[in-house]
Amino acid sequence: MTYVVTENCIRCKYQDCVEVCPVDCFHEGPNFLVIDPAECIDCSLCEPECPANAIHAEDDLPANMQQFLGLNRTLSAVWPVITACGQVPADAAEWDGVEGKLRYLDLPEKVA
Repeated sequence: MTYVVTENCIRCKYQDCVEVCPVDCFHEGPNFLVIDPAECIDCSLCEPECPANAIHAEDDLPANMQQFLGLNRTLSAVWPVITACGQVPADAAEWDGVEGKLRYLDLPEKVA
């Protein structure tokens, strides 16, 4: 099983989760983080660290967030690993909890 970063991370990208990951399975895109499911060891340390509640165990993914498992897999293959907290967007708090953020996800050309 893996943990999955879901929609509420888009444009929030808090990164508290990155600091506690013992296997460096987070990857960073322009406005979203993902977890590499092949690297995740199911330790569950990241889930409670996310201030946006955007990380879920694969088995607990809400039905409307199932597509994020594939997005995490695909994007972790093209985005670089992140191992330390970086700059959080200045307007992150304004985006926390906003619904329908998938349309704002910045995708690389070869994935879009």
